[in-house]
Amino acid sequence: MAPCRRPALDVPGKRGAMGSRLSAISFDAHQPERLMHFWSGVLGLERTDDSYDGVALPSGNDAGYRLGFRPSQAQKRGQNRLHFDLTSSSAEAQQETVARALALGAQHADIGQGPNASHVVLADPEGNEFCVLEPGNSFLTGCGFIGALACDGTQTVGYFWSQALGWPLVWDQDEETAIQSPNGGTKITWGGPPLIPDPGKDLHFDLVPDGDQRAEVERLLSLGAKRLDSANGEDGTALLTDPDGNEFRVLTPR
Repeated sequence: MAPCRRPALDVPGKRGAMGSRLSAISFDAHQPERLMHFWSGVLGLERTDDSYDGVALPSGNDAGYRLGFRPSQAQKRGQNRLHFDLTSSSAEAQQETVARALALGAQHADIGQGPNASHVVLADPEGNEFCVLEPGNSFLTGCGFIGALACDGTQTVGYFWSQALGWPLVWDQDEETAIQSPNGGTKITWGGPPLIPDPGKDLHFDLVPDGDQRAEVERLLSLGAKRLDSANGEDGTALLTDPDGNEFRVLTPR
C-alpha cells in the first residue's frame, strides 16, 4: 500500500451499465466478532440485524454498502491492497479518532509515509492498515467519515469497477482513478502502477446482482473478470477475480 494519494478535484466520468450493487466491503477475519467490535467502536456504528455469513456493520453513509467480517484462515503476507481513509473535521477530531482507535487495540503502522506526513497510519487488531486523514481534504469533502477506500490498483481495474457497479469515474488522471456511487458517500480510489503483491489476507467486495446471478457473472466476465478454480461457494456464491487478481463474490439475489 503506497502512502495515501489524494487528488485535489473531481473529474466527471461516464456511468457504466448497472448490473450489481456493492453489498459489502468485507474483511478476512480470524476473529470476526472481535474485529467487528473494533470497527464499531472506531466508527460509532451498531451491527446490523440482517443475515450475513459473518457479522456486519452499516457503512454509515450514502454509498449503501455494509462492512462485513467473514471468517477466514488466510494469513497476512504484506500490506493490504485496500485500506480505508477516515476523514477529520479538525485537527482535534483527527487526534480523537487516533486516540479512540489506539484504545480499542490499533497500533501505529509504517508504510513508508515518512515522519512529516500529515495523515496518521494505523493498523487494526488483525493488521489491516487504515489512514486517519488531516482536515481540509477537498477531494473527500461530503464523503462521510469513511471518506475513501484507497486501493492499490491499475487504471484498468478502476474502469472495470466503474462498469461493474455503475459508479461514475470522478477521477481519471496519470493512471490514477476513482469512482463514487451516484448517491454519494465513500469514494473508491486506485493509485496506479506498480501493483504490490497479493497480501493474502485483505478486504474484498461482495456484490448482489440486480437480476439473474448467472447472467450477471457472464457480464462481469465480459468486462474482464475471471473465474476462480473453485467457481462457487457452498451457498451458491460465485467466486471471481477482477483484472488485477483481487477476489470478489457475487452473491445470490435476496
